[in-house]
Amino acid sequence: MAGTYGDSTRSVKAVGAEAIPGLPVSSPPVPAAAYHLAPDEDGSLDSYGRSSNPTWRQLESALARLEGAATALVFGSGMAALTSVLRVVAEPGHTLVVPADGYYQVRAYAKEYLAPRGVTVVEARCAEMCDAARDADVVLAETPSNPGLDVVDLHRLAMTCRAQRTLLVVDNTTATPFGQQPLSLGADLVVASATKALAGHHDVLAGYVAGSQPELMERVQRERLHAGPILGAFEAWLVLRSLGSAGLRFERQCQNAAALALMLRSHPAVHTVRYPGLPEDPSHAVASMQMRRFGGIVAAELGDAQAVHDLVRRSALLIASTSFGGIHTSVDRRARWGDHVSDGFARISLGIEDTDDLVDDVRQALGAG
Repeated sequence: MAGTYGDSTRSVKAVGAEAIPGLPVSSPPVPAAAYHLAPDEDGSLDSYGRSSNPTWRQLESALARLEGAATALVFGSGMAALTSVLRVVAEPGHTLVVPADGYYQVRAYAKEYLAPRGVTVVEARCAEMCDAARDADVVLAETPSNPGLDVVDLHRLAMTCRAQRTLLVVDNTTATPFGQQPLSLGADLVVASATKALAGHHDVLAGYVAGSQPELMERVQRERLHAGPILGAFEAWLVLRSLGSAGLRFERQCQNAAALALMLRSHPAVHTVRYPGLPEDPSHAVASMQMRRFGGIVAAELGDAQAVHDLVRRSALLIASTSFGGIHTSVDRRARWGDHVSDGFARISLGIEDTDDLVDDVRQALGAG
C-alpha cells in the first residue's frame, strides 16, 4: 500500500515521529553543542554538535525516504552539500563534467577551487552530457537545468556512466523528489537545496545529499565532520516542519506553472516560453519519461530588462526575488547574475496562490504586448 501513496501522504508519513503515548506528535528541535557522555566510549549516540544531532537524524530519515535512498545527510545550504560532495569525489587528476547551462555558482566553484587543485573541469550542456561522460571520472548533472529548464535523459546518462565506471551525481533541486527520483534512474548520489521547494517559505537555508552506497556516504559524512558545513538544529527543525506540507505545496506550484505556461505561450508580449510540461517544449518527451511532475518553474523571455521590471511593477501578486520554490510567486531576471540569457529572460517561480488569480494577474500585468 505504501508504494501507492500520493505526494502529500508521503510528506506527512516521512516526517512522522514515533508514536509513543505522552510524547509530542511534532518533535521539538534539539539545539545542543555538547551531550552527556556514557561511561562506555562507544555508548553515546551523540557527543558533539558538529558530528551529530537528533533533529538532523529525523530530517535525514525523512529526506532519504522521499528520495528513495538508504541514507541522507543534511548541510547548511545546497552549495555546502554540493561542494562537499565534489571535494570528496573529484580528486586531483580526475575529469569533472559540470552543467554549462545550470546554476552558475557551481561552474564558478569548479573553476576557482577545483581546477587549481588539479581537477580537469569540462562544461557540458544538457544535450551534451552523455558524450562528455565518456571521458569523465565524475559527472554532475542538473535537471531540469536552472534557469533554462532543459532536461537530461538520466537513464541514458546513467547507463553511459556505468559503462565507463563514471560517478554520476544529480542535482535534484528544481524537480524535487516529488518530481523525479534520480537514484531510481541510476544516479550514484543526489544533491539538492532544501532551501527551495522543500522548506518553501524563504526563511531557511539548507541542503542535503542522499544515496544508497554506504562507503560513498560515509566519505561525505567524514567531509562534513571535518569541514563543518553543518545545519543548525533549529534550521533543521524548520525544514522538517515545512516538509510535512511540501507535497501539497508542490502540487499547487506545478498546477500554477502549467496554467501560467499555457497563457504565456500565446501572449504577444512573450517571445518564448520554456516549461517541460508543454507538449511542444523541446524537453517534453524526455521529461515525460522520467518526471512524475514537471515542476513549479516557468522560463519566459520578454522584450528586454525593462519589460521584466514592468511585469513585476504592474502585478499585485508577483515579487522580485531570487531563489525559487517559495509560497509567493517570484520573478528573477537571471541576466543580472551573469547567466548566459537575454536581458529579458525571466525565471518565474510559482507559488501557492489560487491559479485563476495568478494567471489573471500576470495577464493584466503584461498588458496588450
